[in-house]
Amino acid sequence: MPTWKSWIIKPHKFNIYTQKKTLINNSNFIIVGHGIAGALLGYCLEQAGQSCRYFDAPDQVAATSVAAGIINPITGRRFVKSWRIEALLPAAQQIYRQLEVELGIHFYHERPLLRTLFNRGEENDWQARSLDMDYASYFHAPPDLGSIPLITAPAFSYLEVAQAAQVHIGQLVAALRLRREQAGLYHAETFDFAALETRADGIGYRQFTADQIVFCEGWHSRANPYFNYLPFGGNKGEVLLIRLPEAKLEQILKHRLFLVPYTEDLYWVGSTSENQFTTAEPTTAGGEYLRGRLAELLTTPYEIIDHRAAIRPTVRDRRPFLGTHPTHSRVHIFNGLGTKGASLAPYWATHLADHLIAGTPLDPEVDIKRFGH
Repeated sequence: MPTWKSWIIKPHKFNIYTQKKTLINNSNFIIVGHGIAGALLGYCLEQAGQSCRYFDAPDQVAATSVAAGIINPITGRRFVKSWRIEALLPAAQQIYRQLEVELGIHFYHERPLLRTLFNRGEENDWQARSLDMDYASYFHAPPDLGSIPLITAPAFSYLEVAQAAQVHIGQLVAALRLRREQAGLYHAETFDFAALETRADGIGYRQFTADQIVFCEGWHSRANPYFNYLPFGGNKGEVLLIRLPEAKLEQILKHRLFLVPYTEDLYWVGSTSENQFTTAEPTTAGGEYLRGRLAELLTTPYEIIDHRAAIRPTVRDRRPFLGTHPTHSRVHIFNGLGTKGASLAPYWATHLADHLIAGTPLDPEVDIKRFGH
């Protein structure tokens, strides 16, 4: 279990972004991939005084750019707590709030999550769960529906999940990317594995050197020659962005799909879930499915602004990939966050940073050693 060190709570006295733009080619870490995993791992390392250089393919659609960034403490039909949620929530709150201050943007929104209950059986299951003292802080009763009844079809009943949030991941990642670009540390290019040298004393990549390298490539890691032995899966999700000017929602609504406040009068709607797919692009079938669900839910007109798709990296045991290559001690991976990247990334980025800097043991549940080689 990671320790919440002072270098996470307070910015380290050394901060490369307060210095002059640097063109030094040596760094402590090369990070490949700049989605939520790579962006936050780099931040944790930088807060500890480590220097990082980033490589990210500009022509690849990352799951980060499509995700709603929902943090949902209670999931599934049985209303169970998300895995490790007691540790994940404070980590997310701490790091996201700290980044909001540093970057001067507001991307972390604490929002209640309203779930539609469809029948008496679901209501009974929820009421039984809400009596469990271990769950008391995650439910709020009676639910505050706000304007939901004015824009949606009547529901059997609702429950309100407390301590939920929505993270505008795309805004966060873009702000960190800009800061790193301005420092000369971000490279919008596809990583060339043939140019990578792994040596006993460090890493070489073209004109750059580093002590270590971490791959945070999401779904694209399945083609990584160092980690393609891991059991990567992929789950394709399609979403809509809609304009719904009459909604004025502050809550996240779950009614078979999610309706999430996005920006101004725009809302994120999704998502589909496909483990078998032939294209990473949005499809007619995916769009029809989402519009059909909206027809069941909304009673007010809306306008479709965009239709997007991306592939999430998944793992068969639903636990992230953290760890070191079995024969290359300076080559590491941070991946497999799946559909819960907004909640998982801060905690596990801190955990991996602790491991890489101080040698603290990795949690066996996430260590890639669980798969052997």
